[in-house]
Amino acid sequence: MARIKVEFPNDEGNTLAGLLELPENSKVRAVALFAHCFTCGKDVVAASRISRALAGQGIGVLRFDFTGLGNSDGDFANTNFSSNIEDLIAAARYLEQAYEAPKLIIGHSLGGAAALVAAQKLDCIEAVATIAAPATAHHVQQLFSGQEADIRAQEQARVSIGGREFSIKSQLLDDLEHWNSPDHIARLRKPLIIFHSPVDRIVDINEAAAIFQAAKHPKSFISLDSADHLLSKPEDSQYVALTLVAWASRYLTLKDTASAAVTADLPALDAGQVLITEKDAKFLRGLYTNDHQLLADEPQSVGGTNLGPNPYDLLLMSLGACTSMTLRMYANRKSLPITNIEVRLQHSRVHADDCEQCESTSGQIDRIERVISYQGDLDAGQEARLLQIADLCPVHKTLHNEIDVVTHLD
Repeated sequence: MARIKVEFPNDEGNTLAGLLELPENSKVRAVALFAHCFTCGKDVVAASRISRALAGQGIGVLRFDFTGLGNSDGDFANTNFSSNIEDLIAAARYLEQAYEAPKLIIGHSLGGAAALVAAQKLDCIEAVATIAAPATAHHVQQLFSGQEADIRAQEQARVSIGGREFSIKSQLLDDLEHWNSPDHIARLRKPLIIFHSPVDRIVDINEAAAIFQAAKHPKSFISLDSADHLLSKPEDSQYVALTLVAWASRYLTLKDTASAAVTADLPALDAGQVLITEKDAKFLRGLYTNDHQLLADEPQSVGGTNLGPNPYDLLLMSLGACTSMTLRMYANRKSLPITNIEVRLQHSRVHADDCEQCESTSGQIDRIERVISYQGDLDAGQEARLLQIADLCPVHKTLHNEIDVVTHLD
């Protein structure tokens, strides 16, 4: 599966850091948005394991650090529950613009409470899942209940949460007071699934009961039996992911994995023909054949969203794939005792006078350095022949042929 680092702005101008987990070959059935727990981050065990497990089932997941946490900009002391909701909305907006709108929102712990609110503000969200979530944001106050007086008196105080020090301002207390009722959950009007452990020592099981009682149908409850609050056992995260995909298939418009390249809305392509479409107004592009879909993009450093390889990377991948396939065919035919053929390629531009084999004698030329490695025992003659075979791969020969590119408007 692909793990892509992304960045996007929130409404306050802070840059939020995220990680987009995509299924292998970008065959995405739907995209989900994950909200982590209070003072946690996108890499907390529950978020990372569930995201990877969902990606393995065809559900792409964006998890990110809320303002002031992890790799995201901003001051945590200036954030509150409402700002977490706005960050979720910013994340959904980013997904819609750069990839595709999320259909599922998942919230762990306080992130679950935030997801219940954000889902009501996002038309694209078709279903909601909470994991070990409190019914109200007000539940968080118990983490620093002994210091509320100091926070009120000084407007700000350092508190210890989970063994880490944080600055808490009185505005956070005011905001939590605002969200002290589960009544708004009745307005969700979207399918909801609630995961909770009866032995959760951080958020009591009664919180799940309060969510379930406030929500309207369709709603489901799944007991996580002996799981702890952070789902520290891998099997618990895997169970949540598999159950969530099965449940979501009833309520989400999931793409069929057999046709996840979404070619149904594309014109028919001839054999050997490819189609390139725009995914955004910058660099993100969809690359299609009759059977496959890929993405091309540019790095964030040049204004892209880094959701796919750049065009030169794709060129190198094409040459590398052809080289590897050709070498494997040759090795199999000659019964060579080699395994794990790897091809590494690097593109650069060099001065022509540094190239002894080149016809050009001035200016710069394109150079592709190709390094082949393998496991096994070959003698010097066999290795020399292997290098000769690499140069016979069809893409290699095409790049060395005279190429005539004919362009016209449709």
